Amino acid sequence: MVSQEQRRRQLAREKFLRQQQRRTEARRKARLRNSVIASVLGVVVIGSVALYTTGVLKDDDKKKTDASGQATPSAAPTSKAPDPCEKPAAGSVKKLSWKKEPAMTIDTSAKYTLKLATTCGDIGVALKTSAAPHTVNSFDFLAGKGYFDHTKCHRLTTQGIYVLQCGDPQGTGAGGPGYTLPDENLKDKSLKNNTYPAGTVAMANTGQAHTGGSQFFLVYKDSQLPPSYTPFGTVDAAGMKVLDKIAAAGENTGAGDGAPNATVVIDKATVVKS
Repeated sequence: MVSQEQRRRQLAREKFLRQQQRRTEARRKARLRNSVIASVLGVVVIGSVALYTTGVLKDDDKKKTDASGQATPSAAPTSKAPDPCEKPAAGSVKKLSWKKEPAMTIDTSAKYTLKLATTCGDIGVALKTSAAPHTVNSFDFLAGKGYFDHTKCHRLTTQGIYVLQCGDPQGTGAGGPGYTLPDENLKDKSLKNNTYPAGTVAMANTGQAHTGGSQFFLVYKDSQLPPSYTPFGTVDAAGMKVLDKIAAAGENTGAGDGAPNATVVIDKATVVKS
């Protein structure tokens, strides 16, 4: 006869065995489920790789289907604004250099105008002959030699200061005519509170005195600058519209200082005595 204690132990052992069986069955089902999931994922990964290597996923943005199953063109990728300027005129930049500043040939008491025929429109500049005679004489000389023709305006700033910089045949910001010019007209009455007003045309330099060459900048919006850059001209109303168009297209770095997105090329530069 089974005692009460033996019966209790037998029931406990049977309960333990049932728990073990349930756990074993649960582990078996879990392994089976994981195996199925792994297999499905393997198929998906392999299929995705195959689709990518055959170009199907890679071209997904190019083709989509409408409700009828017909292929329809997708939206074009986002890009920068269209170039507002025309193609440059035929021709190439001349490689010219001189050892010293040209002799004074202009009439310092006369009025002179610089005309920049650019791919974005004509920019007229009234030159400050009597206030900056060396600079104006140099521009008259260089323009007469075709030095500026077919050169790119290589720099546009859109933060802090607002200028378009031109006059470098190399298009890098490092080019020059081989000679330097003295600083002039640094006390021009238009330069108030260290500001170069919109419409000012001034000489670029290295930051040192008397290092101007052929590079110059056109101010399209009032800009805070120390009076260290020879102001030698003022842009006309039509030219300001051209500068605004160039500025509106922005520059290529997104950081506020880079090459203009607009294709700004000086097709022809001329200096005319009026």
